[in-house]
Amino acid sequence: MVNDMKKLLLRAFNSECDETIGKVKYNNIETSVRKIVKSAEQIQKLGTIMSVYINQSYIDLKIVELYLAFEYQQKKQQEKEEQRELRAQQREEAKLKKEIEEKRKKIKKEQTHYQQALKNLLSQIKEHGETEDLIAKKAELETELSNIDKSIKDIDYREANQKAGYVYVISNVGSFGENIYKIGMTRRLEPQDRVDKLGDASVPFKFDVHAMIFSDNAPALEAALHRAFEDRKLNMVNTRREFFYVTLDEIKQVVKENFDKTVEFIDFPDAEQYRTSLKMREQLLA
Repeated sequence: MVNDMKKLLLRAFNSECDETIGKVKYNNIETSVRKIVKSAEQIQKLGTIMSVYINQSYIDLKIVELYLAFEYQQKKQQEKEEQRELRAQQREEAKLKKEIEEKRKKIKKEQTHYQQALKNLLSQIKEHGETEDLIAKKAELETELSNIDKSIKDIDYREANQKAGYVYVISNVGSFGENIYKIGMTRRLEPQDRVDKLGDASVPFKFDVHAMIFSDNAPALEAALHRAFEDRKLNMVNTRREFFYVTLDEIKQVVKENFDKTVEFIDFPDAEQYRTSLKMREQLLA
């Protein structure tokens, strides 16, 4: 009978432990430990009459198993976040590729247009001579073609240099409060598109740009900023959640130490919709 009681109580304890371990998450690990300890205490009370108890080393093993399951869940979550980040990066690269293709197509079309216009103008000059008006038009067309050549070189450079891009410093006072900044980077030709995407329906207000810094090595500048504010990340678990509790002056100082060109910062965010919402709320409550 004692052996039957041992088996029954052990089965009950193991069952409760399995359920607790199966449900462990980042926000309930301490509660889960207490559940296992409490379960052991209750089981031992039931076995007191027959001097049946659970060895402390066995309880400790269950707690170790709980922490292993917790670490596994954390690892799974980390892998999910990494996969999500990889997919986001792939989408960004696809958008960049499309932007480059469209920009190059547009520039080539403009180049063909101005080349033909210059060809026609040179024919007119050959036929009528170099009048002041024709010379001015020729200079204008040559300037346009020179600018187009520069644009083509810029596009070729952006396509070839995987590190060239923009480091952005943005805030969202209405969503996160004062002195919370997101510091990230994008290789997009139009970096504002990336910022606009971040301010989609997932946050109540759009982001304000404090700085948009073009760098030949944007990942290095971004990494320097992230390292400088490592201990002030809002999310200490997921490194890709690039929000930091810092002041703009501190950001300026780190940029100055790691970037040798002048950067224009916007000190005060417009936060237009947020400020308008506050005024509207005040009027409603008045």
